[in-house]
Amino acid sequence: MPLLTRIRGPRDLDRLSLEELDQLAGEIRTFLVDAVSKTGGHLGPNLGVVELTIALHRVFESPKDKVLWDTGHQSYVHKLLTGRQDFSRLKMKGGLSGYPSQAESEHDVIENSHASTVLGWADGIAKANQIKKRDSHVVAVIGDGALTGGMAWEALNNIADAKDRPLVIVVNDNERSYAPTIGGLANHLATLRTTDGYERFLARTRDLLERTPVVGRPLYDTLHGAKKGLKDFIAPQGMFEDLGLKYVGPIDGHDIEALESALARAKRFNGPVIVHCLTEKGRGYQPALADEADRFHAVGKIHPDTGLPIASSGADWTSVFGDEMVRIGEEREDVVAITAAMLQPVGLDRFAKRFPERVYDVGIAEQHGAVSAAGLAHAGVHPVFAVYATFLNRAFDQVLMDVALHKCGVTFVLDRAGITGTDGASHNGMWDMSILQVVPGLRLAAPRDAEQVRAQLREAVDVDDAPTVVRFSKGAVGPAVPAVGRVGGMDVLREPGTDTPDVLLVSVGALAPMCLEIAGLLDRQGISTTVVDPRWVKPVDEAMAPLAEKHRVVVTVEDNSRVGGVGSAIAQTLRDAGVDVPLRDFGIPPRFLDHASRAEVMAEIGLTAPDIARQVTGLVAKLDGIPHSRLRSGGRTPAERSAAEAVDSVESARD
Repeated sequence: MPLLTRIRGPRDLDRLSLEELDQLAGEIRTFLVDAVSKTGGHLGPNLGVVELTIALHRVFESPKDKVLWDTGHQSYVHKLLTGRQDFSRLKMKGGLSGYPSQAESEHDVIENSHASTVLGWADGIAKANQIKKRDSHVVAVIGDGALTGGMAWEALNNIADAKDRPLVIVVNDNERSYAPTIGGLANHLATLRTTDGYERFLARTRDLLERTPVVGRPLYDTLHGAKKGLKDFIAPQGMFEDLGLKYVGPIDGHDIEALESALARAKRFNGPVIVHCLTEKGRGYQPALADEADRFHAVGKIHPDTGLPIASSGADWTSVFGDEMVRIGEEREDVVAITAAMLQPVGLDRFAKRFPERVYDVGIAEQHGAVSAAGLAHAGVHPVFAVYATFLNRAFDQVLMDVALHKCGVTFVLDRAGITGTDGASHNGMWDMSILQVVPGLRLAAPRDAEQVRAQLREAVDVDDAPTVVRFSKGAVGPAVPAVGRVGGMDVLREPGTDTPDVLLVSVGALAPMCLEIAGLLDRQGISTTVVDPRWVKPVDEAMAPLAEKHRVVVTVEDNSRVGGVGSAIAQTLRDAGVDVPLRDFGIPPRFLDHASRAEVMAEIGLTAPDIARQVTGLVAKLDGIPHSRLRSGGRTPAERSAAEAVDSVESARD
């Protein structure tokens, strides 16, 4: 029987010998390659932390001791060792989350899959343990990439202030976040060496000199005063010790015996300790090791033997942006690119290959990236900062107070905007069009297809006196959605076919095909509909209010939170213009969404063509003086029967 099938919880590891633990590590890697190749997921990071995770659960007693994972995409091994071995629906509805999940296990704490937060969590839990007088430990596992985030260093400053508060920080140093980790911190980590010999030498010397009359103590004080210089000569780890943190390492992150020894020493120390572990991302799987770009950080469905994708989904939004950036770069020498440790995921790898001197990787530091972009713009170049939509939340103050206040021409490109689905609550890009509405002077574009990505990106980089934003979805870009006309700066996607149209349907971004489907469902019920794409959703186009006034009702559809989103902005514009037309906004409700496919999430929240058409049909019927509650009652007039048939027809389409 495979050893892995006998592991139902961390304490089952205690019975295994060192040889059996090595066998278990091999079984886990085989399991991960087989399981993740079927579903997709984060493969490379988990292959790199197998032995480290085993050692953590052998030394510490989860859930009494809290083992916290920064970012969390390396928690698959942790899931396996805590009794979760059904990976058949990983990242699918009803299956395991791709990150730690409190709903799944008492062993999971942090669900937020944004990087650099774990040390703040650990600091808070350790403080609470001290107040509550709990005899338990806190272990924070953080990658070298996440240590490039400023929040991590803010937390370290606080952690080091309490010399008697137990907290173990495990630095998982694989020289990578997505791609190879860069910067001063990465260079420093590369030079660190273990200093146990020095500590033992200093302790023995102190004992000897304190027994020496007259000169002993002064001589020891002199030696102790030279500690930093001597230690830095032996091992340049002063950065951590200057903060007041004990340092152990570097440790071979694939040697279970060495890991257990180091972690046990750290556990016995009554204060904050850093355990520096050297690991290999993608270890044990040759296709991952051969992938120099990101070591199979995240994969779709692949052939397990070759690592090749099973199917191609065609051009995606990210590649369309990436190709256009290269073309713009060839035309304009002043355009530069910024990434926050995600060069390939946001599509800037092509630009970097063509113009390596014009790309800046700031590490996992979106706040710094935004401020640096402001400086670049002030100095006469045009930066394009490409980042996942959900990660721009972290830099809101900098967008507001550094970029917008100073009227800097910076373009933010938001990848994975809207519902992303399988990565769960923290990765849905559903807040950007709400939080950015309050930024004075900012312009925000939501392209509906590949052609509009290219066109609106060019329009954005032409603005040199205000921030601009271009947001697009995750995945395949889909077919072109041509305009049939233009009103002001807005594209008309469908004409109503009558001089007295019923519905003005405002389509935002990638939802254009769905909005055209809604219009088709309404048209078959005699409800005439104009469909417009604003293109630039902030500021609201001046032609919006006059156009709305020609319709009986306005409907907005967006893949963003309904709270403060595009629908809210248009409603305010209509009020300010004195246009008294009912408006119904459809979007994402203000709640965190469980992981599932994009289609499943949209169906769950009612953001589908049949759902919306049904509600709009009822709204139009109400405007006709027919109470919606009577549409299903007997004794109806011909008009009421017609309205009821419309509702039934739309609901049939939904089913």
